[in-house]
Amino acid sequence: ETNTLPFHPFENQQGDILRMEKEHQVLQEQLREAEEKLEQLQSRSLEEIGALEELLKKSTEETEVSQNELDWFHQDSEAQMKKWQQEKKENRENLKALRGTVKKHSDTNERYLKAIDDKEKQYNACLNTFLETSNKFANEKGKLEELIKKSQDDSQECEKRAVKAEVSVLQTWKETEVWKLKGTIAKAEGNLRMLKALSSSASAAPVLKSQIDSWEIFISNVKKQLEKVEAEYEEKIELVKNGARDCLSKVEVVDFPYP
Repeated sequence: ETNTLPFHPFENQQGDILRMEKEHQVLQEQLREAEEKLEQLQSRSLEEIGALEELLKKSTEETEVSQNELDWFHQDSEAQMKKWQQEKKENRENLKALRGTVKKHSDTNERYLKAIDDKEKQYNACLNTFLETSNKFANEKGKLEELIKKSQDDSQECEKRAVKAEVSVLQTWKETEVWKLKGTIAKAEGNLRMLKALSSSASAAPVLKSQIDSWEIFISNVKKQLEKVEAEYEEKIELVKNGARDCLSKVEVVDFPYP
């Protein structure tokens, strides 16, 4: 049952912490995309503002030129009124056209100024949105990092308890098998001593020799089995202590038949 139940209060069901980590990764990706979009918008805004400022400068210069030409026409008309009587009408028409040009440039300047103001408002709105989103993501990231750290600490504690439990189980299995094998050895050695005592008689020695050899071989095999069981259980216990998994299984014990 170790590590198979939801970890409360951070999990209502198995896998909630993993899902939270995936959501955190999605939020980080969304933040990165928002930053890229903001950089693109800033770049386009700066380019548009530069173009508008260039157009404004050009319009201002054209307005100044037109105004100078208008002043020149006024002065020339007054100085040469008689001489240019015939051309007065044409000059007035030219003057009217120039005034229209001046008005057109003035209207253009107003439109450019308004466009610049709108772009600045859009930029400020996007900047505020980005700052709010960034702060929100930063707060959520901090909370998730705290939860992840606590979950990691709890997970490490659970792993320690699990290792301790596995070691305890392996130790119990080892002690049980060792106790059984030692009991078998003790019983066999008792029988061997009895046979050796009986074989002290010269008449019984040839008959009992084969039995004594069988019991000695049996005891040797059981002792080897005992050493093998102890060594394999100790190896499993060390593996578990070093972080190995899937070691919680009994060591195979050969059941030697009694002679």
